[in-house]
Formats: sequence, structure tokens, C-alpha cells
Amino acid sequence: MEKTYYDPKDLKKFGNISELQPKLGEKFFDYYGEVFKEGALTQREKSLIALAVSHAVQCPYCIDAYTSDSLEKGADETQMMEAIHVAAAIKSGAVLVHGVQMMNKIDDLTM
Repeated sequence: MEKTYYDPKDLKKFGNISELQPKLGEKFFDYYGEVFKEGALTQREKSLIALAVSHAVQCPYCIDAYTSDSLEKGADETQMMEAIHVAAAIKSGAVLVHGVQMMNKIDDLTM
């Protein structure tokens, strides 16, 4: 099998990021753990948000992790794909709305 840049086995090494900066790593994982606790949003809802954001930022490790996590938290495939479509709509809208910047610049250059 051809080696790829993103090795799925590396996801298991995520906890090792604290090795070179233990204090900052601890702060990150404490924060991360708090964020994903049940709160105003359920853990399932948070997992679906994380899945959608994972796609928007194109993190294959996060996609793997939150696909599994979403299923474990009770989300179904339809809900998961809908969450991804929400992320795609927001990301594409953000790209398109920046077209206003281009239109403004065209006006500045051609007037």
C-alpha cells in the first residue's frame, strides 16, 4: 500500500502533542474536554458540529474521529451528511461573499 501524507494511525498519537510543551498541551486537552461535555448542546450535537467543521477545515484525522464519534453518539448517516452540507453551504457562501471585495476593487480601478 502506498504511504500517504495522512496516516490514520497517527490519530492515535494526538495525545503526544503534549510531549514538547506539557503545560500548553495540558491546557489544550483540559479545554477540549470541557468543550465536548454536555451543556446547552448535547454531546451528539457537538459531535455533529465537529464533523461539519472537520470537513470545512479539511482535517482527515478529525473527519475519521468525528464520523466514529457521531455514530457512537447516536447520529445517523442522514444527519451527518446534512451537517456536512451545512458546512459546505457556509464555506461556499463565505467564498462568494468575498466576491464583494473583488467587485469593490474593480469599481476602484475602473472608475
